[in-house]
Amino acid sequence: MSFEFRLSAWTLGPALLRCSVLLGALLATVSAWSAQTLTISVVPQFSARQIFSDWTPVLKIVGEKAGVEFKLNFYDSIPQFESGFMRGESDLAYMNPYHMVMAKNAVGYQPIIRDDANRLSGILVVRKDSSIENLSQLDGKKIAFPAPNAFGASLYMRALLAREAKINITPLYVKTHPNVYRHVLLGQAEAGGGVNRTLNDEREDVRSQLRILYRTPEVYSHPIAVHPRVQPELAQRLQAAFLEAGRDPANAELFKNILIPKPAKSTYEEYAALGALKLESFVGKSN
Repeated sequence: MSFEFRLSAWTLGPALLRCSVLLGALLATVSAWSAQTLTISVVPQFSARQIFSDWTPVLKIVGEKAGVEFKLNFYDSIPQFESGFMRGESDLAYMNPYHMVMAKNAVGYQPIIRDDANRLSGILVVRKDSSIENLSQLDGKKIAFPAPNAFGASLYMRALLAREAKINITPLYVKTHPNVYRHVLLGQAEAGGGVNRTLNDEREDVRSQLRILYRTPEVYSHPIAVHPRVQPELAQRLQAAFLEAGRDPANAELFKNILIPKPAKSTYEEYAALGALKLESFVGKSN
């Protein structure tokens, strides 16, 4: 009996060994796959519902190409989003240009993707029937903004109003771009800060009642940035996956929905100059 057992074990040994190796490889693959779940946050210019609807299809396609899965982190407001990336909570984050400067300085985030079809320009809107025709008429008036550090819509805009137009205003922070436009329409603010892309995304009955009074100079658009804990090889794989998915005509509408209709490689050098604008005195605290 002992001999037969030893013979059986010797005969089956190579097969058992192969099974063991295959099982080990399978377990390692499953383990590696599960470790490839990445968190991503999106600056809440829009509602969480819209962000989920717009970003989920793109992240599914990109995730399949890069061999990862994405989990969206949601924030109720832009200040909360800022607190999140300043603590490095998400592996990836879609943020405004000055957020990129803040995130790089605080944590070391690096941009990998931005839109190459459009530059970002802040806009100041008033009601179409408003008597206001120039910035000087807004001196002492209440102006709605999404949040203190929404770059084109608020931070850069407020700096230019103070430095160039030399007017004093009363800022009203209302969390999102759609809220800004509705505050202006309802007469709860004389004017409101936004950006072209969010205004264009509005319903026609909203857009038709607003008039653009002023535009800021253009800068590079919002980047998708990666936390330094994301390994360089993985960051390059993610960058390649976004570029490949964005070139596919079948995905054109999906990438348009996330405001990156033409994905391009991005580097921090494209945003570093924003630090020279000396906007520190206009930066609001995150809460």
